[in-house]
Amino acid sequence: MSMDRNKVLLGLSGGVDSTAAVFLLKEKGLEVTGFYFDVLGDQDEEEARARKAAEDTGIPFLSVKAADLFEKEVLTPFCETYRNGQTPNPCILCNPAVKFSLMIQAANETGAYWIATGHYARIKEDPAAGIYYVHKGLSEKRDQSYMLYRLPQAVLSRLLLPLGDTAEKDDLRDMLRKEGLFNADDRDSQDICFIKDGDLERFLNERDAGGFPGNFVDKSGKILGQHKGLSHYTIGQRKGLGNLGLGKPAFVLALDPEKNEVVLGDDPDLFSQTVRADRVFFSGFESNTDGMPEQYEGMQVTAKIRYAAAPAPARLHQESPGIIRLDFETPQRAATPGQSVVIYQGDQVLGGGFIC
Repeated sequence: MSMDRNKVLLGLSGGVDSTAAVFLLKEKGLEVTGFYFDVLGDQDEEEARARKAAEDTGIPFLSVKAADLFEKEVLTPFCETYRNGQTPNPCILCNPAVKFSLMIQAANETGAYWIATGHYARIKEDPAAGIYYVHKGLSEKRDQSYMLYRLPQAVLSRLLLPLGDTAEKDDLRDMLRKEGLFNADDRDSQDICFIKDGDLERFLNERDAGGFPGNFVDKSGKILGQHKGLSHYTIGQRKGLGNLGLGKPAFVLALDPEKNEVVLGDDPDLFSQTVRADRVFFSGFESNTDGMPEQYEGMQVTAKIRYAAAPAPARLHQESPGIIRLDFETPQRAATPGQSVVIYQGDQVLGGGFIC
């Protein structure tokens, strides 16, 4: 089927952002089709909201069931990461393997050249290199470029992000109010999308990923008390440790799955100047098994060690095949294995990897 550059397939959840994206894409003269994928196989209520958003904005609507793919690519690795004493970010896994993969497939089947989502980020091409890069969105507060660092060129070259130039979400809400949309005042969604009641502990226990009780220990290995299972804790955590009788606040420094121990210490112990990452991915160099283009060696960059972190200056190095090292100018607090470190030059996302 030939691809039509006037057609765009938009990931439509029925929320404010994706619904506003319909109008912004229409303003560009594009024919928009809404696309919803059910990742659990029982998201009828959520799909109905997306369908209503499509009806109210006057666009065609498609939906697919994707529970098997989501189980394989997101839920199984998500639980395995917790079993390994790490803290996953499921959106980072879902975006390349599920969300954008399904969108490209559906766009190809319907003849739409473009795909689009309601992410606050921008896509720009480096014409000299012929490489597309994710860039930060105009709104620093809402920027979601961190979440998109693992998208391949086959996706980036066809991706439109109409919210990337939006400074204030209230402007989008106003747009939907003027159009009489039902969802203009919906609250922002914060929870993990596949845990409907927000009870992560219950979800992990049902999948035998909650862990089992073991010891809290200090850095020397001295037993301080009993923990509930590794999955209940993350690096830097202070609350929820129970009364350990230490007479001062304690913080989670490390999780040891082999010994089933949670290592506790003081806040200064959480700071590290060096962060290493594996399973690295760099835009335009996704087939590089060593992990990093040679020209990036020693480059001065900024990097975020978690989604909500401020970008911090660092120098980028290849530590060993498949492992990169970031030497930060100022120590970073609570770099957490399983989370992503994402690397920027200015507003441009170069790539990143999973903190190890």
